[in-house]
Amino acid sequence: MLLGAIADDFTGASDLANTLAKGGMSTMQFSGLGRAVPACEAGVVALKTRSAPVKDAVAQSVDAVKWLLDAGCEQIIFKYCSTFDSTPEGNIGPVAEALLDLLGAETAVVCPAFPGAGRRLFMGHLFVGDRLLSETGMRHHPLTPMTDPDIRRWLTLQTRHPVGSVYLDTVRGGPEAIRAAFARESDEGRRLIVTDAVDDADLLSIGQAVAGQRLVTGGSGIAQGLPANFRAQGKLSASAAEIPAVDGPAIVLCGSCSTASQNQVAVYAKSHPAFALDPLALMRGEIEVDALAGWIRGHQDQAPIVYSTAAPEAVSDAQARFGRETVSGRIEEFFARLARYLVDTGTRRVIVGGGETSGAVVEALQLPSMQVGHEIDPGVPVLVGWRNGPVGLALKSGNFGAPDFFEKAVGEVGRS
Repeated sequence: MLLGAIADDFTGASDLANTLAKGGMSTMQFSGLGRAVPACEAGVVALKTRSAPVKDAVAQSVDAVKWLLDAGCEQIIFKYCSTFDSTPEGNIGPVAEALLDLLGAETAVVCPAFPGAGRRLFMGHLFVGDRLLSETGMRHHPLTPMTDPDIRRWLTLQTRHPVGSVYLDTVRGGPEAIRAAFARESDEGRRLIVTDAVDDADLLSIGQAVAGQRLVTGGSGIAQGLPANFRAQGKLSASAAEIPAVDGPAIVLCGSCSTASQNQVAVYAKSHPAFALDPLALMRGEIEVDALAGWIRGHQDQAPIVYSTAAPEAVSDAQARFGRETVSGRIEEFFARLARYLVDTGTRRVIVGGGETSGAVVEALQLPSMQVGHEIDPGVPVLVGWRNGPVGLALKSGNFGAPDFFEKAVGEVGRS
């Protein structure tokens, strides 16, 4: 393994794995730190640390990176969401600083930009489409509301050391100019350096500039230029790995409440059976896995959808009565039990919307590793794991995907 990565949620891991696979690296996604490491050139460990307590997030991240280093990795990526999902306490800053210390690195780039999904960083400010991050639906996120688009200022709240920055005009000067800027920031004691990028060419320049650096942090876009660094050293194989075809019933599960997910659910539900998972009914014990699985079996040839997706104000009612973490945990646990029951009774293709929901589902299915296949939509690849036979999956971040994503994913998941 040449390149190792940790991601703070499961959809982020598959997003990054997708980027590395497209770059020509044989890539595996891991959901645990097993003893045996399958042969691959890039390995991505999926964690559930985005909303974990800071101490736990740091400990899990450090353990995962140590495992990757033991597998031979020469460079480490810390991948977080392209909307920089975090709170003023963390977890991005504390994890990044802990990894700098672990790796003995002086500095690391900070670049959540993903132009292919409309995320651009300019003068240290993060844009989603033509809006500042703080003017999007992310300002209402139930766990990590993003109310400040200035990534330098937000990161400063989370870190012990001052935060640096490199602006777009320097990035456009090419890799040497970027490296020189990093060196200047390092001389001033700035270890985490927020770096502008508004298109893929910027990310490729940054990727060249960080060749040989021990730690890279950012969204999946930051990894676009990294495979070429290893290819230039003659370390990559020429052949791409193939994934097996998967046939069988499909289910769509969506727990994200993002605006994009709300739209995707509405589009899919127009032509497929749909069951709305009401948080209040779930908390009162009025919805059971067995009963819902029976409804799904009655519609399994139509790839039904089960969703808890709703406008933030609807979810907030349940959170106000039972507590935010309690409601979120109950929804995740229900989706996890439902997915395990369905796969164990014949479902072979599972499409999941939402990072927390994806993590709960993969952990419930006990898939220690998954092969990374072709891309469905930007940032979302086909994955194939193994539980009583091959299982095809798509793990979609709440904000990712076209309006017809779920329809496309049902068709693409399982195709070799």
